[in-house]
Amino acid sequence: MREIEKERQMIQGVAQKSVQKIVAPKAAEIDTRGLIPQEIVESFGRQGLLSILLPEEYGGTEGDVTSFCLVIEEVAKASGACSLLILAQGVGSLPLILKGSVSQKERYFTAISEKNTLAAFSLNESRLGYDGETIRTRAEKKGDSYVLNGSKAFITHGGVPGLFCVIALTHPSEGVKGASAFLVEGDSPGLTLVRREEKVGMRGTFSADLILENCEIPAENLLGQEGGGWPIALNTLNVAKTAVGAQAVGIAQGALDYASHYAQERVQFGKPIASFQAIQFMIADMATQVEAARALVYEAAARIDEGAGAIERFSAMAKLYASESAIRVTTDAVQILGGYGYMRDYPVERMMRDAKVTQVFEGPNPVHRWLLAQDLLRG
Repeated sequence: MREIEKERQMIQGVAQKSVQKIVAPKAAEIDTRGLIPQEIVESFGRQGLLSILLPEEYGGTEGDVTSFCLVIEEVAKASGACSLLILAQGVGSLPLILKGSVSQKERYFTAISEKNTLAAFSLNESRLGYDGETIRTRAEKKGDSYVLNGSKAFITHGGVPGLFCVIALTHPSEGVKGASAFLVEGDSPGLTLVRREEKVGMRGTFSADLILENCEIPAENLLGQEGGGWPIALNTLNVAKTAVGAQAVGIAQGALDYASHYAQERVQFGKPIASFQAIQFMIADMATQVEAARALVYEAAARIDEGAGAIERFSAMAKLYASESAIRVTTDAVQILGGYGYMRDYPVERMMRDAKVTQVFEGPNPVHRWLLAQDLLRG
C-alpha cells in the first residue's frame, strides 16, 4: 500500500509541475482562443499524462483510477479544458484496456503512448442521450469485416481524427444485450466528423458528431465478443463519472483558492473584505463543500481500484455531488469578487462556465438522481 501511495504522489507531482509551468500561464488564452496549444498536448504526452491508465509494457504509466483522478483534479484547478483533454483520453482508452486483445493493445497503445493519438469513447447519440436501450447505431458482419451505420454525438476529441470506441448493435432485437464495442480509426472510409458549435465552457477541447455511413472495419476490431459492448460501456462510465467528479473538485478548489486570496487583498471600508463575517461564512461553506465532494470522489475511485461493491452507486454520487458543489463554489467565488468576478480578466467566471458542464456530461444530474433513487429503493 505504501508503494502505491508513493506512485500516486509521484504522478500527482508531475501534474502539479506541469500545471505551474505550462497550463496556468496559458489557461486564459486557451479559453479565449478555444484551442489547447499543441505544445501542451505534446508535453502531457511526454510526461505520461495522456497514458496514465495504460500498462507500462505498452509505454503507459499504469496508474490506477485514484491516480487518474488526482491528475485530473490538479490540472482542473488551473484549466478545465486541459483536464478534459486528459480525462477524455483516459476514458477513450479504457475499453481497450478492459477488453482489448494482445494484438489490439500492441497496435493502438503504442500509437497512444508514443504518438499522442487521441482516443474517444463513443456511446451517446443525438436526441437519445444516456439511455442505452435507445442505441440506433448498427454493425453488420460481412465476411471478414463489420459495416457500421449510424451516428454518435458530443464526442470529446471528435474534432481530431484518432481512435474511437464505438458502441453499436450487432443484434438489434436484443436491445443493450445485443450491443458490441468496436475500435474505429479516425481515417476509416465512411467515417465523417462534424464539429459542434462552440461551447460555453471547457473551451479548447473539440466536440463533434461522428457519422458512420457504410463504415467498413476489420472484424478483428471487435472488442471482446459480440454482445459484450454494454458491460464495457458501464465499466467505462463508472470511471468517467468518477473522473468528472474529480474534475469538478479541481475547478471548485481553483475558484476557492483564488477567491480566498482575493478576499484578503481586496479592501473595503478600510479593511480586507476577508475580515467581514459574511465573506468568512461563504469561504467556510465553500471549503466544506469542496472537501466533502473530494471525499466522495476518492471513495468511488478506491472502490473501482479495489473491485469493491456499489461502484455504480458511488460513482454516480461522486459525479452528482461534486458537480453540484462546483457550481455553488464557483458562483460564490464570482460573488466574492463582485463586479470583477464577472469580468473576463479574472479566472472565476471561466471556472463557473467550466463547472456547468460537469452537471451535464457523462449523464445529466437529474438522470443520476433518478437512477440512484431506483437503486436505493430496491434495497
